[in-house]
Amino acid sequence: MTSAPVATRLPRGVRIGYGSGSVATGAFGTVPGLMLLPYLTDELGIAALWAGVIVFLPKAWDVVLNPIAGRVSDRTVDPAGPRRPWLIRAGLMLAGAFALIFAAPELGSSLLEAGWVLVFFVLAASAYAFFQVPYVAMPAEITSSYDERTRLMTWRVAILAFTIMLAGASAPLIRDAVGGRDGYRVMGVVMAVLIVVGVVSAWWGTRNAPVGTVAAGAGSLREQLRVVAHARDFRVLLTTFVLQALATGCMLAGVDYLAGEVLESPGAATILFVCFVGPALLLTPAWAAVGTRIGKRRGYAIASVVLAAGATLAATARIAPPAVVFAATALVGVGYAGCQVFPMAMLPDAAAVDSARTGENRTGVYTGVWTAGETLGLALGPAVFAVVLALGGYLSSQGREITQPDSALTAITLGFSLLPAALTLLSLWWLRQYTLDAAEVAAAEAQGAHL
Repeated sequence: MTSAPVATRLPRGVRIGYGSGSVATGAFGTVPGLMLLPYLTDELGIAALWAGVIVFLPKAWDVVLNPIAGRVSDRTVDPAGPRRPWLIRAGLMLAGAFALIFAAPELGSSLLEAGWVLVFFVLAASAYAFFQVPYVAMPAEITSSYDERTRLMTWRVAILAFTIMLAGASAPLIRDAVGGRDGYRVMGVVMAVLIVVGVVSAWWGTRNAPVGTVAAGAGSLREQLRVVAHARDFRVLLTTFVLQALATGCMLAGVDYLAGEVLESPGAATILFVCFVGPALLLTPAWAAVGTRIGKRRGYAIASVVLAAGATLAATARIAPPAVVFAATALVGVGYAGCQVFPMAMLPDAAAVDSARTGENRTGVYTGVWTAGETLGLALGPAVFAVVLALGGYLSSQGREITQPDSALTAITLGFSLLPAALTLLSLWWLRQYTLDAAEVAAAEAQGAHL
């Protein structure tokens, strides 16, 4: 059984060190979702539907790989612990593969160039699985405190929000400043360097984290997955989060199209990202305080409603002044901050309760399944948005200026606004079934301490 760390406040250096891993996850989670679909449709000339398939397949592979990565990290024996070695090993591989995604040479065939993107995206996704799953598993082992996990997630989400703003705002600027394929290539290298910074910072910053001894759960991976699937609170929380990841993926995929085609200002993509992430940077600690006061589930529900309201307001993009669209995006950002803080703090609770009740550690499997679900949602987002583009008659090109039909502009707007809003509201049906609270978590861990 895992020997739980003492439930005391963690040193600030450990919180910041752990949170800095979000620099890597934020860059990889944001930039492909934002830039890869336009790269395929508008630079390589791939039809929107096929571009959606290329964006989706590597992440679908991740869904299979993530639980395996969790199982492997559970059983890793290393002086540095079972999780930290994977941060540096897989993280550096992720950075290298990421740079190559956007470095496709001119092969004279859109099919071959699409194949290049697919191969290196699969490699990057595989490396990401072995970085992200151990990374997400660490909080349940770093501290046994219900509230300290929320504080730990506050640092993680704040750094994640900053990274999303930095990567999401700068990636289009770098591309546009250089221009053409070279713009994408330079952008890919810059983002790869950013990933390396996050990887090394997380690996070094958690060297003194009070991680207990990890004892992997018994049974095969299939048996452990079956147990996790029957954990009701985890299951409904995961469903909620996946639907919201799908909503976020749609909005990410739509930013470049909304800015360039609907608002008719490519530079608006950077403004949209600042409006989205700026509130998240300021309000993440406030959401954590809300969770401490009224509970994580209620806080999560309120944040979800705020996000859906902002997305609904963005449906006016074709008729309202740009300032209204920016304000709507800022409202989305307010809700998004809470929709990251709360589920990330609730996941370690579910894993820790299982460990306390059973005497076995399945944290890696829990986080592997969780990361697989998140990956699936974020992958389906651009794929679904690509389907919406195709249904709207969006015209692909190879770096040429093309006037899009009115139906395509409507599709871009709805895919960015009402579709994500509906998915977020739908997710609340599952969230209302979540029952774990501070008292239940404390009782389960107290019971586990006497096993």
